[in-house]
Amino acid sequence: SIQCRAPWSQDIYELFTPECKFKESVYENYYVIYSSMLYRQQESGRAWFLGLNKEGQVMKGNRVKKTKPAAHFLPKPLEVAMYREPSLHDVGETVPKAGVTPSKSTSASAIMNGGKPVNKSKTT
Repeated sequence: SIQCRAPWSQDIYELFTPECKFKESVYENYYVIYSSMLYRQQESGRAWFLGLNKEGQVMKGNRVKKTKPAAHFLPKPLEVAMYREPSLHDVGETVPKAGVTPSKSTSASAIMNGGKPVNKSKTT
């Protein structure tokens, strides 16, 4: 049976068994599901999932399916950071071919100019 213990409890580490190991997966609706690393269905080999019923009690693993809301948990983000996804137009460097070292004549300004050589002697 699965026993939930408070994170501040001293006996968490003393009672850790293979039954306590779960695989955390992100389901297609961005909820998190937990499957047992130890137990599986005997006939089908389907994993047992952690689930809670309407009263908040742990359900039997062989009764919980990953598609049911009882097995879906909201992930708790540790840090929220918004990053802009780079586009191909923002990429300033070309990827060198394997085994080829860039020559000294190639400069960053030539690469940034769409590969056209830039005459550095002219000033505008």
